[in-house]
Amino acid sequence: MTSQPEVSSSTTHNFSDLHMNIPKIRSPILLIICIAVPLLAGVAGSFATMSAIPTWYAGLIKPPLTPPNWLFGPVWTTLFILMGISLYLVVREGTDKQPVRQCVMVFAAQLAVNILWSFAFFGFHSPSAGLAVILVLIVLILATIYFFYRVSRTAALLLVPYIAWVCIATYLNVMVLILN
Repeated sequence: MTSQPEVSSSTTHNFSDLHMNIPKIRSPILLIICIAVPLLAGVAGSFATMSAIPTWYAGLIKPPLTPPNWLFGPVWTTLFILMGISLYLVVREGTDKQPVRQCVMVFAAQLAVNILWSFAFFGFHSPSAGLAVILVLIVLILATIYFFYRVSRTAALLLVPYIAWVCIATYLNVMVLILN
C-alpha cells in the first residue's frame, strides 16, 4: 500500500504567505513605473532642449551663477528619479482613495507643464513664454507638495529639491529675459 503524503498545516500556511506577498512582488514593478514616468517626461522635454543648447542657448547672455551646461542633465535625472519615488510613495497607498487620485492628477499636471516649459523656452526660443510657463509650474509643484504631504510626508519632502531647482531655473529664466 502506498501512502499519500500528508498536507501539513505548514504547507497551507506557506501558500497563504505566498498569497499575502503578492503586493510586495508588484511593488518593485510599481516603483519602476513611477520612476519611468518622470524620466520619460524628461526625455520628451529634451527633444526641445538638446538642439537649442549648442545653437540658440549658446548665443544668449547668461546671468551670474548660471550652472555649467553639463550639470543640468545629472541634476534633472536625479530630480526625475526623486519625483518618481515620491509618486510611488503616494500611489502605493491605493488609487482607490480620493486623496491619492488628487495627488496623481496634480502630479500629472505639473509634469505636463514641466515638459511644456522646455518647449516654450528652448523649442520656441522664448524666455518670456518660458517665464509664463515656469510660474505656473511653481504653483503646480507647490500644489503637488501640499497634496502629497496629506498622503505621505516623505513623498512631499522628496519634492523639495525639485521646487528649489525650479526656483533657480526661474531666476535664470528671468535674467535671460532681462539680459537678452
